[in-house]
Amino acid sequence: MGGYVAAVFVCARCDAALTAPVSRVALPVHAHHCYGHDLLPPLMAPRTYAVDPEPYGPPWRPWNEIEAAEAEARGVYAPVHRLSFGEPGTIVIAPGDVRGTTLIPERCDGYCHGLDGRDGPNLDCEQCGQAVATLVDDCSVWQAVWLAPQAVRRVPADSSDGLTEPPTWSTLAEGRQDTPPVEQCGAWNPVWPPSVGAALAHLVAASEGGPVAVPDGLMTDIFGYALDALLPPERPGSPAKRAILAGPGLPPALSDPEIVLVPRHPITDQVWQPPQGGAYAGAAVVPLAAGVWTYLAFHRAHSPVPVPVTGGLPDGVLRDDPLPLHPWGPFRPTSSAFLATLARLPAVRRPWLRAIYDRVTAHPYDRPF
Repeated sequence: MGGYVAAVFVCARCDAALTAPVSRVALPVHAHHCYGHDLLPPLMAPRTYAVDPEPYGPPWRPWNEIEAAEAEARGVYAPVHRLSFGEPGTIVIAPGDVRGTTLIPERCDGYCHGLDGRDGPNLDCEQCGQAVATLVDDCSVWQAVWLAPQAVRRVPADSSDGLTEPPTWSTLAEGRQDTPPVEQCGAWNPVWPPSVGAALAHLVAASEGGPVAVPDGLMTDIFGYALDALLPPERPGSPAKRAILAGPGLPPALSDPEIVLVPRHPITDQVWQPPQGGAYAGAAVVPLAAGVWTYLAFHRAHSPVPVPVTGGLPDGVLRDDPLPLHPWGPFRPTSSAFLATLARLPAVRRPWLRAIYDRVTAHPYDRPF
């Protein structure tokens, strides 16, 4: 996929440059999911781009006009409200990295504070006038520019900053670039609900219809209560499957877990695979966004042990300065991310899992969402 090698996207008609030099990374899990009613930050980091493998944008077709076989050929195994029949391979960049474009006034509709892309491409090439991209910056959606794949062409940039390969798992483990769960205002970080919602779909599928247990603490806050709401409780003769974190930089499990939550590589989108055999033999693998996984794996929770007035701090005790951030409300995974992921897992055709899918589809804001 090119790693960090920088590229510039140019107009397919006139070759005018439409972007700054950008390097490819994985498409964020939260790319197509809304959050709250405020203006969100850019989806992509500066000087990066991602490619959406699925069709994006109009024309849209409702589910009742699509044959089941046709939907499955597109990787969708359960009913959805509608499917895009636009071009696959749309390229997304940060709005600040777009160059040489102008707005198309008659395509600048939106819901609230900005543009939501409902009318299709709303940016044209300044040089030749071809529609080339869609700017999205309305409230509740991630700010982004989506380049139409048939209207642009990728060419190598003059410089790649000396980086030609994506970081290894060992490098990522050493860097520990995490995504904190709570913002300064006390709200949950908007990256977390869709990232957890998508992982929750894999976790429920891996349960095989039985109870699942996760470690106490933040794992219970974001997964445990949701699993309790979606799956049957643990009973005599029906023990819970144990789900734990596994991945680069973590020690091997002391006992054999049935499910492991592992990171997705933020550049290549590859899912970390546990070593063959040993404690992880036969464990189901559940992918989780790298920044969320890293925080869960390596963040040290503050100890409730009182700090002595004199003397040093006991081992394992952290001084609460600054005070740790706490959310003002319970965590709620994004139901749309849960449903979109589950609809694309072949396992959703199993009756017990389809029943969960249908229940959440009918009541997308009920507990735990």
